Amino acid sequence: MKVANTIASVRRHIAAARRVGKSIGLVPTMGALHIGHISLIKAARKKTDFVVVSIFVNPTQFGPKEDFKKYPRPIKKDLQICKAGGVALVFNPSVKQMYHSENLTSVNVERITEPLCGRSRPGHFKGVATVCVKLFNIVQADIAFFGQKDAQQAVVIKQMVTDLDMPLKIVVCPTIREPDGLAVSSRNKYLNPKQRKQALCLYQSLQKAKKMVKSGVTDPEKIIKRMQEIIRKAGPSKIDYLEIVDARTLEKVKKIDRKVLIALAVRIGPARLIDNILLDITKS
Repeated sequence: MKVANTIASVRRHIAAARRVGKSIGLVPTMGALHIGHISLIKAARKKTDFVVVSIFVNPTQFGPKEDFKKYPRPIKKDLQICKAGGVALVFNPSVKQMYHSENLTSVNVERITEPLCGRSRPGHFKGVATVCVKLFNIVQADIAFFGQKDAQQAVVIKQMVTDLDMPLKIVVCPTIREPDGLAVSSRNKYLNPKQRKQALCLYQSLQKAKKMVKSGVTDPEKIIKRMQEIIRKAGPSKIDYLEIVDARTLEKVKKIDRKVLIALAVRIGPARLIDNILLDITKS
């Protein structure tokens, strides 16, 4: 496994892989790798010949009151995970390498960045889209792999790639969960044991929503109300959002009669946790 810290070095390694006919897979990450990231690496190894993992805590997607400075950066452990996973190249640039001059250009995807996380994190998806375009241009991958847990991010990136006619495919892999159902996240480390147990209410509320839809409930408000009850009963928390939206446009639905995304963000203690499920009522 090679480790590159500069754009020039990445391009040399990619060019060498291309010369021998290898396809390129990219797994963009902010490090603090866990089993969710490992699942993306496994998917990339199945579909491509030369897997690149980027490890970069991107400052432009953090708000002024968010946890950029606190965000975990266990690079030695991350490199061990990548090596064990069969990664060919790790791109671990500095902020100066990625934003090496005054950055006057950014990428803004409209409308679908405004609801859900976009409402409480203004500018977040502009930072995500911009850094992803930079990574796609640097690595020139054939396929890039993202997780369903970050559902809105996946929708935004797919839309951006389509709109800009970018020559790569986006693959969205299933959310990886702990045995008790909690979605795996780097921010789970912020929870104490009591908060960790309480956090199961996110998964439990989503499972309740799924059961209600399967039983024939199509009124989003009834489902949302029941989900809110489950979360509030579990303990002190702050619901950032809890919505049922069209899976493609991310617009709120008045009736569940199509493929929908049920998504939520909840603050428990020091952690802002997100989770979601996709349901398609048109498929039996």
